[in-house]
Amino acid sequence: MATREEVTREKEDKGVAANEEEDDEHDSKERVLQRYFLQEWKLVKSLLDDIVSNGRVSDPTSVHKIRSIMDKYQEQGQLLEPYLESMVSPLMFIIRSKTVELGINSDEILQIIKPISIIIYSLVTVSGYKSVIKFFPHQVSDLEIAVSLLEKCHNTSSVTSLRQESTGEMEAKCVILLWLSILVLVPFDISSVDTSIANSIGSTGEDELAPLVLRIIGFSKDYLSNAGPMRTMAGLVFSKLLTRPDMPKALASFIEWTHEVLSSSVDDVVSHFQSIGAVEALAAIFKAGSRKVLVDVVPTIWNDVSLLIKSGTAARSPLLRKHLVKLTQRIGLTCLPHRSPTWRYVGRTSSLGENISLNASNKNDQLNHGVVLENSKSDENSNCPQDEDLDVPEILEEIIEVLLSGLRDTDTVVRWSAAKGIGRVTSRLTSALSEEVLSSVLELFTPGEGDGSWHGGCLALAELARRGLLLPTSLSKVVPVVVKALHYDVRRGPHSVGSHVRDAAAYVCWAFGRAYYHTDMRNVLDQLAPHLLSVACYDREVNCRRAAAAAFQENVGRQGNYPHGIDIVNTADYFSLSSRVNSYIHVAVCIAQYEGYLHPFVDELLHNKICHWDKGLREHAAEALAALVSYDAAYFADSVLEKLIPFTLSSDLCTRHGATLAAGELVLALHRCGYDLPSDKKKEVSGIVPAIEKARLYRGKGGEIMRAAVSRFIECVSFSQLPLPEKVKRSLIDTLNENLRHPNSQIQTAAVKALKHFVQAYLVATDNKGAIDITMKYLQLLDDSNVAVRRGSAMALGVLPYKLLVNHWRDVILKLCSSCAIEDNPEDRDAEARVNAVKGLISVCETLTQARENSDIHSGEDDMSLFHLIKNDVMVSLFKALDDYSVDNRGDVGSWVREAAMEGLEKCTYILCKRGSTNYTRKPDMLESVSKLPNSNVDEENQMCPFFDINIATNLVGGIAKQAVEKMDKLREVAAKVLQRILYHKEIFIPFIPYREKIEEIVPNEIDLKWGVPAFSYPRFVQLLQFGRYSRPVLSGLVISIGGLQDSLRKASLSAFLEYLQVDEDINKESKVCKLSTDILWILQEYKRLDRVIIPTLKRHSNTIEILFSKKIFLDMEAHTSIFCAGVLDSLGVELKGSRDFSKLYAGIAILGYIASISDPVNSRAFSHLLTFLSHRYPKIRKAASEQVYLVLLQNGSLVSEEKTDKALEIISETCWDGDVETAKLMKLELLEIAGLDVGQLKTTEKVRKKDDKKSAAPDENESYSSLVESTGFLIA
Repeated sequence: MATREEVTREKEDKGVAANEEEDDEHDSKERVLQRYFLQEWKLVKSLLDDIVSNGRVSDPTSVHKIRSIMDKYQEQGQLLEPYLESMVSPLMFIIRSKTVELGINSDEILQIIKPISIIIYSLVTVSGYKSVIKFFPHQVSDLEIAVSLLEKCHNTSSVTSLRQESTGEMEAKCVILLWLSILVLVPFDISSVDTSIANSIGSTGEDELAPLVLRIIGFSKDYLSNAGPMRTMAGLVFSKLLTRPDMPKALASFIEWTHEVLSSSVDDVVSHFQSIGAVEALAAIFKAGSRKVLVDVVPTIWNDVSLLIKSGTAARSPLLRKHLVKLTQRIGLTCLPHRSPTWRYVGRTSSLGENISLNASNKNDQLNHGVVLENSKSDENSNCPQDEDLDVPEILEEIIEVLLSGLRDTDTVVRWSAAKGIGRVTSRLTSALSEEVLSSVLELFTPGEGDGSWHGGCLALAELARRGLLLPTSLSKVVPVVVKALHYDVRRGPHSVGSHVRDAAAYVCWAFGRAYYHTDMRNVLDQLAPHLLSVACYDREVNCRRAAAAAFQENVGRQGNYPHGIDIVNTADYFSLSSRVNSYIHVAVCIAQYEGYLHPFVDELLHNKICHWDKGLREHAAEALAALVSYDAAYFADSVLEKLIPFTLSSDLCTRHGATLAAGELVLALHRCGYDLPSDKKKEVSGIVPAIEKARLYRGKGGEIMRAAVSRFIECVSFSQLPLPEKVKRSLIDTLNENLRHPNSQIQTAAVKALKHFVQAYLVATDNKGAIDITMKYLQLLDDSNVAVRRGSAMALGVLPYKLLVNHWRDVILKLCSSCAIEDNPEDRDAEARVNAVKGLISVCETLTQARENSDIHSGEDDMSLFHLIKNDVMVSLFKALDDYSVDNRGDVGSWVREAAMEGLEKCTYILCKRGSTNYTRKPDMLESVSKLPNSNVDEENQMCPFFDINIATNLVGGIAKQAVEKMDKLREVAAKVLQRILYHKEIFIPFIPYREKIEEIVPNEIDLKWGVPAFSYPRFVQLLQFGRYSRPVLSGLVISIGGLQDSLRKASLSAFLEYLQVDEDINKESKVCKLSTDILWILQEYKRLDRVIIPTLKRHSNTIEILFSKKIFLDMEAHTSIFCAGVLDSLGVELKGSRDFSKLYAGIAILGYIASISDPVNSRAFSHLLTFLSHRYPKIRKAASEQVYLVLLQNGSLVSEEKTDKALEIISETCWDGDVETAKLMKLELLEIAGLDVGQLKTTEKVRKKDDKKSAAPDENESYSSLVESTGFLIA
């Protein structure tokens, strides 16, 4: 055993070493798994060695490790077969030896075998019991050991919850039952090895069963009613035990028992599983037993089966029907004599390598022996009756009828079992009877039958073909049916059924390729190939595409030289067909170049895919149809387009939508091919949209889909510059205007794309008078009260050509700039309208600048005014759009505006820098020297680059960097990539960027950087805090992330921030902290009363200021500490005044406590402010304030004299601050007297605060309530 293992391992190690440098992506799945398992084998082997050496599982985790490794090979169990013996044999030896050593009565034995059984059972589930059972010990003495061990497990049960891991009880029973299934085959009378008979005084009679047998049967019957795998294992034991020559009485007794079970009228869970177990055991017995033994019990069993299969119990249980069908087929096989009919078609399987062999003569000799009749077996079959003399049992017709009904079953497992049964039973019939069976199978392929019948019929045909029972003479009847099945797709409401039928039909074609000689398949393959490739390229489901391609590949490989077969196989492979778009647009186009495939492909698209229920598939089909035009433009113009035009007015929504899209795509494809449509065809095409409008197909169900399709049709027609009458032009522009007003964004986008080409083709090129007013019309609609109209107008202005913008360009730009701002009226605010305004504004700027750049004649003064307008108005509007933080019920909708603004700033920067670069001849490196010195005088450079200066560059980088440190992953990634493109643009150098070299170190010119990952982006961008020009915008964005709700984002941003402060601890720490404190004060003043920024800055447990105080960051700034603390106190006075937000109040109290604890004159002011909260109207705020006062008094002894400190601490600790408010006020007054503070002044302050509280009570009611609930520990949904 060891030698074989070493040899196997050595061979596989060599194979791995030879291929270890190959890319796993291009390796087969088997090779990758094999290589991976060799890496894990050392771990498995070491764990098994520990178990064997200890004689038990000492570490329970080792069982879990082995099982998790084995579970990876569920699909490739054969990879474990070389190692099975070295794993199974030692483990079974432990079970056997420990049972003998400890004795069956020991309680310890089950604790040993259960974890070992888990390992063995995991091998059974991966490799199958037939592979594992070969390595079980099978000595005669083991039989009693196994029975006693099973009895021990049977009588002992453990209680476990469903959440716990398996205790090994089930696995132990399964393994012992498997062991018994091989031990009961001992070639001796079982009674001779039963020690209980020898030890007893009497002896069993001839007709009596041995006690050992009775025990086995008793346990196995109990397990037949089990819902787990023990039921199958018990059936296996019965099939081996009861089919022994010395067990006829046991078999008869078991048949009687099954009759009682199957005819029982009890309908509960136990009896249900008992019925399944009885049928499963009978099926196993009929599989293993001889015909001579079983033929006598067939009538009894068949009566029970025929009644049960028609009962309601079987109708409710697919598993029971599966086993009943399996038992039915095996009863049929028992009724018929074993024979190998001479009429069967036997084709030798040829390989692809043989077909392309260079030795043509050898190949021909081999192929000439492709079909052989089994004359060599004539002696063996001499006892078989001839076809004409076969005695067919009466029940055979009923059996075949049951199997045919099984092909119609609603469950695949039942149909699959019935199909195999049809193949097996037919193999023992005469040729005439087999033809009748084939005719019955073909009757399943009728329109009235359901998809289950078609699927079952395909499986049956494949089984008949695989077994040589489908003669070539019958292929003429079968092939048309298979072709229909390849395209089977039946609409069921909003979806369709039939993918499993098409997959099974491809399996039939695959079976044909393996079963028949190439001369018999030549004509059949010519019929099937176009349909197989149509499915391979155009089917909706990827499994059907791959199945059809595999069937075609099998036929090409097995059937010899097929025209272009190898080229097609290489094109339509497993991976290329995984993407539907790639299959439609690339694979199909490559295959269509070969003769015989173009027209079938067109027919498939035209009749099945253009009218498909899936909208996306119809769009792909229209594009795929257009991609084929280049092969035969005249055919598409004359025939295909002629069929499509009437379909555009079909009553079926799917048909008219697909036809409209396809007609437009065909017109565009014909134009690109240089094909000129006849005048009558042009007239028909130009009348499609008016006809659709006349039929009012925009209304009702599907109107939105048709609007988008019509917009795409107009776009294609416009791009093709098809001549249109003036009336049709007016109709089309009205249609586009209506679609621009539609609230559906997809319809608006399609209309804008169409408008872009329509205006250029029919309004500008022809000098149409209607083009004059179109710009002003869209400009006026920007003020419309309908938000959808504003959205569409902004998008429309962005696609207008230069000729329509040239006379009103200033008005257009200024109007779009104003549309980018948040509307004054809250009811008019719409984020999508602002996004479209930003995008439209950038498009207009690009159109104007590019046209003037390409034009030879233009006014220099106009150019200067245009670029000055972009600098002074457009850039300012975009910078304001970066501060759009609008929120509605959809969330942060302002992020859409900010994202568009960043991209717009990037494009405007390129426009200004490209224009400015023409006014000077300095090289970029000279401008770079300026960027290194941000405080230097740059007036000279600004004059030489008048449209872009250092202020714009600073605001640009600072604004984008701010977005790069905020809380949205997508926005951070967009910001980082925009900044990266600005820094490393290949054609345009962006000058005047302060600290450019440092920024380039932070944002390197590398691709695939994970800017959306907080742990990657924050440590980089916080480095910008060291630069005064960028620190404030970056910090204002960073505090939002630090005080955010997302825990992972908060931790990543805070960690990066603190790590930045701890770097250079001895050198520049004080200056860095001073700069940081100044920036924090600026934020508090700049965003005063703006909760979006202030609350994250002050938020409890995660606010920036409190964290920095707790880390003692601000305590070492010498004189600047008091300035900072005074500024924070001023801001807290404003923010906490009248506030009802618990998070803000808690954080403010904590910060007041930190400031009051330091030794500085400002601490008394903070302490005074802190004491005012002791009489706050919210009990929890009073309690929080008392805790802070207590801590302050302990830490700072200068606030209260030493002799009064104890008195103050006593008042604070003994007062119930979250109780009666009047008591709290009295205690507060005592503390004020002890602290020596002015009571009158505090009362005045409190009156002002209470007055402000009353003013702000109404609008903050919900917010304060939510904060109150949240502060008490509840979560708000």
